[in-house]
Amino acid sequence: MSTAAAPDPPVAGPVLTLTMNPTVDMCWDVGHLADIGKNRARVRSVAAGGGGINVARGVARLGGRATAVHTAGREVGRRLNRLLDEEGIDHIAVEIHGETREALVLFETESRRSHHIVPPGPHLDDHEGWHCLDVLGQAIGTSRYVVASGSLPGGLPDDFYAAVARRIREAGARLVLDTSGPALRHGLSEGVYLLRCNRTEAADLIGRAVRSFDDARAVNEHLLTTGAAEIAVTTIGDLGALCSTRHGHTELRAPSLPGKLLSDAGAGDNMVAALTTRLAAGDDPVSACALGVAVAAASVLTPGTEPFDQEVAESLRHDVGIR
Repeated sequence: MSTAAAPDPPVAGPVLTLTMNPTVDMCWDVGHLADIGKNRARVRSVAAGGGGINVARGVARLGGRATAVHTAGREVGRRLNRLLDEEGIDHIAVEIHGETREALVLFETESRRSHHIVPPGPHLDDHEGWHCLDVLGQAIGTSRYVVASGSLPGGLPDDFYAAVARRIREAGARLVLDTSGPALRHGLSEGVYLLRCNRTEAADLIGRAVRSFDDARAVNEHLLTTGAAEIAVTTIGDLGALCSTRHGHTELRAPSLPGKLLSDAGAGDNMVAALTTRLAAGDDPVSACALGVAVAAASVLTPGTEPFDQEVAESLRHDVGIR
């Protein structure tokens, strides 16, 4: 008697990301940051960065497929494109007139502390903004999940992410949003599939500090009851995160770190990458969020914006407390 072969696991569709204000991230090591005189530094790394680009990198690192749609302007924009090509990240560049920004991470080796210095970026006109939106719409294709992450550059209206949400919904895809300030508040007016916010962004939404899981519950209940998000994930620093859906709230307590916290640059982006990768593969929101908490914990163990260690992330996943 023959035995039927087990069906192949479903193949996750590609994740599409949008980065309106990318960066070329330079990470420098300095022994001790002196107040006067020269500070001799060593270049640790130079990499393409910005919310959606970091998410696309994280998705690929976790075994998923991703395409990053991003702006690119002038010489720094051309360098950004070269870095993405060299790294093998699939991307679609939208040319703009302004110069793409450069950001600097200073890692002080004596104190093991990082300083992330980020300028505001270029100014986009209305035509450039709407052209980016058209390119995004054309790129969606079979992608079920689109991640819009990072700040908006000058010149774009605060409700730009609301227009993104409408375009993605019309295409039958789901929007994962990770931004801050007016761009966040206006973006939620259209409703998104999943919102990830940190405690600072969450406090801005409810007008008071977010320090505990109870505080995060108030934020998430507000987001769900107003229809701003179907899934709300609020992170609470080293406590972990609260994942909320219409079925209830789940506390995900961060694992103990096997080393010293070196830098939180990119931790949120990597969490979103893990969340979206697993949702695209068919996981439930809580399981996806548990991996996100573990990946974020692994991210803070690396200096600057360096990629997280996947083996460390997998080991930490087992230590995430779920209640």
